[in-house]
Amino acid sequence: MRPTKIETQKGHEIVSRDIRRQLESGELAPGQRLPSLEKLAEAYGVGRSTIREAISALKAMGWLDVRHGGGTYAAKTLPQASAAGLLDLSHGAEAVMEILEVRKILERGTAELAALKREEVDLARLRAILARMATALEDDDASGGERADLEFHQAIASASGNPVLNQLMDSISQRLSETIGRTRELWFYQEEAEASRLLDEHRGIYEAIAARDAAGASERIGLHLAKVEKVLQEALGRSAQDGTAANQKEE
Repeated sequence: MRPTKIETQKGHEIVSRDIRRQLESGELAPGQRLPSLEKLAEAYGVGRSTIREAISALKAMGWLDVRHGGGTYAAKTLPQASAAGLLDLSHGAEAVMEILEVRKILERGTAELAALKREEVDLARLRAILARMATALEDDDASGGERADLEFHQAIASASGNPVLNQLMDSISQRLSETIGRTRELWFYQEEAEASRLLDEHRGIYEAIAARDAAGASERIGLHLAKVEKVLQEALGRSAQDGTAANQKEE
């Protein structure tokens, strides 16, 4: 790789564009491993968070493959059109919206009940999951972060003490896993430095449950899901605009 040093407030966009240029030109071959996060940050002259945002964006659009514990690789099959990645992203976002509607109904009540019925063992489990979330963030482990995110929401259902709610969460666990992964990609693609804020939101939910604040727990998880919904809607709107622009260019 021959990255160009940059100094800009939106460095992640420049980094993303430069890595994509190398992918399109063949300078980075399909399946080729990229340098580590630290080496990329040093090469581009930016912080690790800037590189993380650029990689998240390219992963979300299908240009990169991030493997748990195995580094970041150029995708073996690259997107064929400039707007293809975002169009695929919007299609995925539409599917996520359906499960999000279920989550908004189910999880607010589950969090409220968990705050009333939780036991110390439940709080210990949630703290352990939050610790893994923090470790995944420090290690730039996207897969580990996604798994911890899923386990956190499942642990809240378990803390509710209601076996029916627990079974309902288990029954949608596969869809939940897929949508959490998709929303995290969209989240980090659209927003700068959102990884730490996402962790803080989960901590806030935990604190309300630990304090037996039923209304607060319901409100915090509702705000969290509302933020996810906002990111999805923005992704859909942006993708629609890019699709229109691509069609006009072809005409």
